[in-house]
Parts: sequence; C-alpha cells; structure tokens
Amino acid sequence: MKIGVDAMGGDYAPEAIVKGAILAQEQLLPEEQIVLFGDQGRIYNILEQENIDKSAFEVVNCTQVIGMGENPAKTFAKKTDSSITVGFRYLVQQKIDGFASAGNTGAMLVGAMHTVKSVPGIIRPAIASYIPVSENKFNLLLDVGLNPDCRPDVLYQYGILGNIYAKLIFGIKQPRVGLLNIGEEEEKGNLVTKHTHEQMKGSSDFNFVGNVEGNELFSDANADVIVCDGFVGNVLLKEAEAFYHLIKKRNISDPFFEMFNFENYGGTPVLGVNAPVIIGHGVSNARAIMNMILQTKTVIKTELCEKFKEVFS
Repeated sequence: MKIGVDAMGGDYAPEAIVKGAILAQEQLLPEEQIVLFGDQGRIYNILEQENIDKSAFEVVNCTQVIGMGENPAKTFAKKTDSSITVGFRYLVQQKIDGFASAGNTGAMLVGAMHTVKSVPGIIRPAIASYIPVSENKFNLLLDVGLNPDCRPDVLYQYGILGNIYAKLIFGIKQPRVGLLNIGEEEEKGNLVTKHTHEQMKGSSDFNFVGNVEGNELFSDANADVIVCDGFVGNVLLKEAEAFYHLIKKRNISDPFFEMFNFENYGGTPVLGVNAPVIIGHGVSNARAIMNMILQTKTVIKTELCEKFKEVFS
C-alpha cells in the first residue's frame, strides 16, 4: 500500500506535514509506505533534523505549490508540477492507492472531480464529517460543503454513501440514516426536504429513520448518519468548530468536548469518487496530519471506493 501525501499543503507545511508523516509511519506496517509530494530538498532537510533516514519515505520532487488563496481550477491546470497536481497524476496512474492534503481545498476538489472523477451513477460526490456524540462515537454528517444546493435525488444518494461509509469505517452493521429537518413530522421542511423524505421513506438501500432535528445532531439516540445539503452542513460544521474553541477559551476540560478537536481525525473524505481522497484542515499540525494519513489508510484498506462502484453499478 502506498499513501500519497501533499507535503506542501497547509499553513505549516512542509514542517508539520513531514513530522506528521513520521508519526504516522511509526504506526504503519512495513508494506505500507508514505509517498511525499513536494520540495525534495526541504523535505530531506526536515527528515535530517528529525534524525530520520531519507529512505524511510518515497519523495516525489515537485517544483510548484498551489497556494491557499489561489484560484483552484485555473491553478490546478496551470501549475502542472505542483504537489497537488502531481499527487493526483500518481493517483490516476495507480502509483499510489490514496491521496491526502491539507492544502487548497478547492484544488483538491478540482483534482478529485477532473482526474479520478465520480463513480459512474453518482450524481454528485459529497464531503462527510464526523460529529461527536460521546467520548468514543461519532455521527456522520454529509454533505458539509461540496454541494450547497442539492436535489432530492442527490440527497437520497448521500444516504447510500453515508450508509456504506458507516458500515465499513464505523463498523455499524445497520446504520440509521436520518434527514436533517426542522421537525420530526414528515410533512415538515422546505420543498427539497419534503420530496427527499418521500424518496427515502420505504427505501431498501438504507435504514431510513425519518427526519432528525438540529438538537439531535450531537446524540446517537436516533441516527448514525445525517443527510443535508452542503450549505447547511458547512454552517453546522463551522458552528461545531466555534463551539470547541469557545470551550477551550473558557479553560473547560472534558473528554467529550475534546472530541470536537479536528486533530483527532485529521481529514474529511470525498465520498463518491473513484479513488481515496482525503482533505485535511489548513491549520493542521503534525498530530492532525498523522491522523489524516491513518484515516487515508483506513479508507484504502476497507476498499470503500470499490464498494461504491459495486453499489452504483
């Protein structure tokens, strides 16, 4: 197994990325290798500073970087030797089994959509995120930003994607899939959620449990997977992050609240594309990068993308 990592992506790259890769490598099996894409000289200098033999990693030298503020589509096409562009090239050519980056999110999405592309049959891929419900359990929320406007058939497919993910990654035998709405009653909501509820009701593709209200988001009493459009999902995700920072600012220490720290899971998978793609947070430190890499390994090992292909074929 080869796990590709953008060494130049993120606010603290390449130092945090390389140090995170070192931490991750300590937990990998000998046949599991990390491939770093970026400035070879800088990467080797960091490895030397950390007393790590440079042969511990495969390093693909890249002479360009897609900055966080650059136009994703234009830059991805123009900077053909950037760490993100080359990483996706390796992924398409199957020289690596998965690709992760904490760099320009837009460029990662452009790469996912235009190189490895969507699984045939999937209308729109989604970005999923973990929502803590206890010290050792998460709910899965999707979409959280890829598609701000969604048709009912797209939301229905999110139910399928989330169901498969929860089975393979969370290990839940029969995940409960809920639709985020303003009330439990099926007649509640806007036109999109009402029509989506009609499609999901009685579905044989997943265990639909009905509407889920916002106050149930942090509870596992009713659902394991919560479906919404990317606009609502992104707002919820940002509010959860703000909630965590408020807790830390008030010096409150609690194991449950610590689960809101994105460093614990490292990255967000793009669900519905033909190869494992994980997007990390731009402010990721070494610990977050380590967990982003380990999550990429899990997605590869569980053959999540292959399962999507089987279902949608």
